[in-house]
Amino acid sequence: MTTLKDILETTTLEKIAGGFLFTEGPLWHPDGFVYFVDLRSNLLYRMVIGEKPVKVRDTDEGNGTTFDLQGRLLNCEGGARRVYRIEHDGSVTTVADRFEGKRLSRPNDVICASDGSLYFTDPNYRVPLEQREIGHGAIYRIATDGTISEAAKIEYPNGLALSKDERTLFAANTRWNQYITAMELDSRGHVVRRRIFADMSADGSETNGVPDGMKIDQDGRVFCTGARGVWVFEPDGHLAGIIETPEVCANIAFIGDDLRTLMLTASTSVYTIRVKTPGLPHPWYAARRK
Repeated sequence: MTTLKDILETTTLEKIAGGFLFTEGPLWHPDGFVYFVDLRSNLLYRMVIGEKPVKVRDTDEGNGTTFDLQGRLLNCEGGARRVYRIEHDGSVTTVADRFEGKRLSRPNDVICASDGSLYFTDPNYRVPLEQREIGHGAIYRIATDGTISEAAKIEYPNGLALSKDERTLFAANTRWNQYITAMELDSRGHVVRRRIFADMSADGSETNGVPDGMKIDQDGRVFCTGARGVWVFEPDGHLAGIIETPEVCANIAFIGDDLRTLMLTASTSVYTIRVKTPGLPHPWYAARRK
């Protein structure tokens, strides 16, 4: 049976930055630096590991990040109720702020598929009732032509990740029931069926973390934040163990040239730990090498 000893190369977290209010949205850039946000300070940063973070721009409660296939950064901006993109010239374009004419609630996380389509989560729980135009939490898909469709309704959708073959979309459900759902996708990227991949319910006394940010490694293991730290699941849903963190951990990313450093955005700080198996690369990385 696989344990954390089989997965981790190092066993001690290294704190690489601190002094923030609530870190989120970690993202590795192959030029050798990372992006992350301080959600409650409304700031997007970039940082070379070992150096001081540098402000990129102000946000309105910016959260999850990704790149598109052109290497442009996308950010879910919860306070502004939109997903935006930073163009190569530094200007900002709104990618999604409405669905079927109704204003989105609070976009949270976003990922990019190898065909250039995007998936993002939009929980509505933290939006005042009178301001909820859609009325339910959902995962949306943005096609390459900009068309937005609803991929799936879900109670409180949060972190997202795609399997290596991109035929399974994983989503973390944060509130009420805590679990990861696995959604089978057809060749067009549409959900055809779904199942519970893993139950992440925690003892009522464990309030230090919920299902949130999520990533997958080359062997198909699912890493997801939760109570006590980062839960690591085998491809069959078996819990291999929990990487415990001293602060509430909200998101993670595989970083470094070998993608074997796990970066953890945990409340006031950013931590790293080394793993034995690389994470899945962003599809832009592969396209960039061609």
